[in-house]
Amino acid sequence: MSAVRTTCPYCGVGCGIVASPTAQRDVAIKGDTAHPANRGKLCSKGTHLGETVGLEGRLLHPMIGETRVTWDMALDDVAARLADTVADYGPDSVAFYVSGQLLTEDYYVANKLMKGFIGSGNIDTNSRLCMASAVAAHNRAFGEDLVPCTYADLDAAELIVLVGSNTAWCHPVIWQRIEAARERTGAKLVVIDPRRTETAERADLHVAIAPDGDVALFNALLAELAARGQLDTGYLAAHCEVPVGYIAGLDAAAHGIDPATFAALADLVAAHPRMVTMFSMGVNQSVCGTDKANAIINLHLATGRIGLPGAGPFSMTGQPNAMGGREVGGLANMLACHLGFAEDERAAVRRFWKAPNLCGGPGLKAVDMFRAVHDGRIRFLWVMATNPAVSMPDAAFVREALARCPNVVVSDVIADTDTSRFAHVRLPALAWGEKDGTVTNSERVISRQRPFFAPPGEARADWRTLCDVAARLGHGSAFAFASPAAVFREYAAMTALAAGRGKVLDLVAQASLTDAGYDALEPSRWGGEHPLRRRYPTPSGRARVVPVEPPPASTGLRLNTGRYRDQWHTMTRTGLSPRLAAHRREPLLEVSPGDAATMGLVDGGLGQVTTPAGAAVFRVAVHDGQAPGAAFAPMHWTDAMASSGRTGALVVAATDPHSGQPGFKNVGATLAPVVSDWHAFVLSREPVTPVAPYWVRSRIAGGWLTEVEGKGEADLPAMLPAGTSSEVRDAAHGMVRTAVTGPDGALLALAYVTRTGTLPQRDWLVRQFAGSTAALPELLAGRPAQPQPDSGPLVCVCHDVGENAVRAAICAGAGTVAAVGAATCAGTNCGSCRPLISRLIAQEQTALQEAAE
Repeated sequence: MSAVRTTCPYCGVGCGIVASPTAQRDVAIKGDTAHPANRGKLCSKGTHLGETVGLEGRLLHPMIGETRVTWDMALDDVAARLADTVADYGPDSVAFYVSGQLLTEDYYVANKLMKGFIGSGNIDTNSRLCMASAVAAHNRAFGEDLVPCTYADLDAAELIVLVGSNTAWCHPVIWQRIEAARERTGAKLVVIDPRRTETAERADLHVAIAPDGDVALFNALLAELAARGQLDTGYLAAHCEVPVGYIAGLDAAAHGIDPATFAALADLVAAHPRMVTMFSMGVNQSVCGTDKANAIINLHLATGRIGLPGAGPFSMTGQPNAMGGREVGGLANMLACHLGFAEDERAAVRRFWKAPNLCGGPGLKAVDMFRAVHDGRIRFLWVMATNPAVSMPDAAFVREALARCPNVVVSDVIADTDTSRFAHVRLPALAWGEKDGTVTNSERVISRQRPFFAPPGEARADWRTLCDVAARLGHGSAFAFASPAAVFREYAAMTALAAGRGKVLDLVAQASLTDAGYDALEPSRWGGEHPLRRRYPTPSGRARVVPVEPPPASTGLRLNTGRYRDQWHTMTRTGLSPRLAAHRREPLLEVSPGDAATMGLVDGGLGQVTTPAGAAVFRVAVHDGQAPGAAFAPMHWTDAMASSGRTGALVVAATDPHSGQPGFKNVGATLAPVVSDWHAFVLSREPVTPVAPYWVRSRIAGGWLTEVEGKGEADLPAMLPAGTSSEVRDAAHGMVRTAVTGPDGALLALAYVTRTGTLPQRDWLVRQFAGSTAALPELLAGRPAQPQPDSGPLVCVCHDVGENAVRAAICAGAGTVAAVGAATCAGTNCGSCRPLISRLIAQEQTALQEAAE
C-alpha cells in the first residue's frame, strides 16, 4: 500500500502524518510537510506511533460478559437494553459518555441519536475534563465557542505568554514553533505556572503563581495597564460591552506574587502589543477555570489585542478532536453546530433532523452524570473510547457507580481496561490507522484521519455501530449513512443553522462534497485566520468583558496532576511503546526539598498521597522546581499498569460552577513515607502481576519491566512464570537473583530482589533481555563480564541519546542546544528534550567554571 496522509491521534495540535505501511501491522511514520499544523514536525509520541499499532491487547470481537458473540447478537442486546430502560424509566435514564478520541462523524451520530431520537441531553465527553471551561469562557465573552487565533500568530507575536501549560512536554510541536519564533524575531516568552517546569526554565520570565492565582494576576495586570493609560478605549467603546466601573474597580496591587516579578511582567506586557496568551490545562482544570479564561480574554479585549496578527487569547486543546466534538454537540449543554436550547434553535434542529423526540434541554455533565449512575437515575450507560474508571475525579466513586449500573456498554479498541471490567457488553472499535473521518485541531483546522490498515477481527467504526443500534430502535431512516462522507455532508449542511444565526461556524460549502472529494479533503480552517475583530457572534455584535473575582486562597499542601512528555491519557496506546516507556517507567511524586525533609520523604523512596477522595503510592522525586507546599503526580497510570498509582483516585469531584469541569490542579493532600522491607524488579516476556503492595509495569523491547516493593518476605515464585530456574543468593543482603528459561532454553524472565543492598542497573539488562545475547552468569550478576560504556538516563527518546553522551558533547565544546544536537542528534526531532539539554549545558559549564577557579 502506498503512503497515506493522515492526522496524529494524540493532542490538539493536530499534526499531519505520512504513514507508509511496510507489513501487515507495521508502518513507517513521518511528519507531513504539507500540513499547516506541523510542517513535517512530530513529537516523540507521534514519531513512535509505529510501536503502538500492533494487535496486542486488542478487543477484536463483540463480547457479552465473557462470551464471544456475533455482531447481530451484541447489537440486539444493546438495543434491547436501551429500549427497555427508556420504556421503564424514561429517556433520561440513558446516557452516553464519549471522547475526544472519537472522530467528528462518530460524535455527530452519537449526539444525533441521544439528543434527537432517544430524547435526552445525557451525552457528555471526556473533553469536559479538559476543555469545558475554555468553551464556557468563549461563549460568555464571544457568544460562541471560538478560538480567535491560529498558530501563525505565534510567528508574528512579540510576546508569547503561556499560562498553565508545560508546552515543551505537552504540545512539543507548538513549542518548536515558539522556539523558532524567538530565534527569528527575538519574541519574549513568559510562563505563568506554579511549577518551574521544563518550559518555565526556558522562559524570559517565570511567574510562579500560587495554585488558582490566575484570576488575581490577570485582573491586576488589567488594572496596571489601565493605570498606565494603555487600554484601547476606542476598541472597548466600539466593540465591547463593559460593566460600568468594573475595570476602574480592579486593584493593581492584588496580584498575589512578588512585586518585582509583577513589575517585570507588566513591563513586558506593556511594551509588546503583539501578544498571544496561550492557556491550557492549568487554566481549564480548575473549579474557577472559566473565570481564569475570562480574565485572560478580558485583558486582550481591553487592550484591543485580539483579531490581529500576533495577538489574541489562544486556548490549547488537549485531545485530537475535542474541537470537532464541540462543533457537533458532544457536550451535554449544547445541541449541535454551536446551537443551544433556546426554543427557536431547538425548533430548527428538530426540523433539520426530523426528530420529534428532541430533548427539551441540557443533559448531565460528566461528574453529575456519574453521580446519577451511582444513585440509579441513569440505568444504561454507553462509554465510547475513554476510560472514566481511571480518568474521572473521585475514581473510586465512579467505579462504584459502574458496578451498580445494570447496563454498561463499552466501545473500545482494548479488551481489558479499568472501565471495561465493569461492562456487560463490549464492542470492538476501530483504532487509529483503521479509522476514516475528520478531526478539528486547536486552530479550527479540519483534517482527515485516513485508514491504512484493514479492520482487524470484527472491529467496526463507532458511527456504524451507533447507526446499527439506531436502526434497531426504529430510527433507521434517519441514520442510513453509507459512509463517513455521508455523515460529514449532513453535519456540514447543518452548520447552515449556525451561520443563519450569526455564528462563525459555517461549513455549508462542504455539504456537497462527493465521496471522492471527501477522500481527498485537504486541511481547511473554518472561520478564517481572524474571525473576531469587528463583530462578535453575540446579540449585540459586541464582545463581553466578564467580571471575575479571585477565589479564596488555598491552605495546606496542594496536589497538582498532569501529563508526562512521552505518555498519553491512560496509556492504552503509548503504554505499548518501549521507546516511550523509557522516559518515565514509574509515576513520580515530585516534592520540594524542604517538604521532603519535613515529611520524611526520601528521593527514590515511596510516598503515599492521601486526599479526601482516596490514596495512592508513588516513587518520590525530590525536585527543586516544585514550590514549597505543593506536589505533582502524573495522570497516566491505571490498575492495569500499577498497584496504586491512579491520580483519578485522589482528585475530589468539585467542579467549576459555569463549565462543570473538575479541578485536577489544586487538591488538598497529605504526604507520608512508605517503608518497604525489600525491593525488586522483574523482566518478563509476558506481563506479571506481583502480590505486593507496590508494583509498576512498563513496556520494554521483548517484554515488560516490573518494579516491585513489599513487606515481609518476597514471594518470588508468584512473580515469575513457570520454567527452569537458575538462582544465586546472598543471605547477608537478602539478595536473590533468578533467571527462568523455557523447555527450549529461551529466556523467559529475570528477577532481582534485595533487602539491604542495591539492585543492578536496569538499562543494560533491558538491552540483554531484548536480544538474549548475554550469558547466564552475566545476567545473574546484573552486569557484563567486560565493562561497557554507560549511556546514563535517557534524554532524547526520539534518537535514544543518554545523558552521558550529552555531557560528553558539552565537555567537547558543544555549548548550545543546537551544537549538542549536531554532535548527538539529541533534541533535533520533537524538541521536547531541549529544556533538559539546556539545563545540562548550564550544569557542565558551571562545573567547568568552578574547576577553573
